[in-house]
Amino acid sequence: MSKLLRKQILEQGDIPNHIAIIMDGNGRWASSKNLPRISGHQEGINSVREIVQICGELEISHLTLYTFSSENWNRPKVEIKAIMKLLLRTINKEINNLNKNNVRLSIIGDLNDLPKDPQQAMIEGINKTKNNTGLNLILALSYGSRQELIMAFKRIANKVEKGKMKSEDISQEIITSELYTCDTPDPDLLIRTGGEHRISNFLLWQSAYTELYMTDSFWPDFREDQLLNAIIDYQNRQRRFGQTSEQVS
Repeated sequence: MSKLLRKQILEQGDIPNHIAIIMDGNGRWASSKNLPRISGHQEGINSVREIVQICGELEISHLTLYTFSSENWNRPKVEIKAIMKLLLRTINKEINNLNKNNVRLSIIGDLNDLPKDPQQAMIEGINKTKNNTGLNLILALSYGSRQELIMAFKRIANKVEKGKMKSEDISQEIITSELYTCDTPDPDLLIRTGGEHRISNFLLWQSAYTELYMTDSFWPDFREDQLLNAIIDYQNRQRRFGQTSEQVS
């Protein structure tokens, strides 16, 4: 099936440049199998590995994964501690493979919120892969889009107060330049697994014209065929950006 889906995608030709994914359903996947919640996060790593590989093979430029939100700090402390240990173990295990496959790792969010060891491991991973030219893998860690926007607006207001900018100069481009994603194209396709139909404070500004794809599959079950089907669904849509169908055609 995967070969046929890949053939269809390549023949269509309109492959998204940037895919963003809300990786939801790890805990519910584990609960459905009478396993502890951390088992869902562990199995979810296998999905991450496979999706990263497929995106690289399809020559998708950017992949952003909503890894840990700013709101996730409100979860039980024992779960947070287990997730941070898993994050540390995963980055240490996977970074050489990412480097070998020419993947460039970067982070959006407040990395300073992370415990010292996973924070340092992330910094080392970013430095080790910074010169790679293949897939840009962006992990959203301790990330919240509203907070990102507030920080951007404060920086702009500070520039206005200091006379470095006039209020009438504020534009979409100025706001975009103050975001974590200033050097990243907006997502073409945003996928959410787990059956929910919301974007949960993820890339609010950047997703103004992003195509949304929601699936009932829990993240640990989201693998190659599911990703390819999401891309095919995207290819069958007409992106009008405020224009009429006739104008786009």
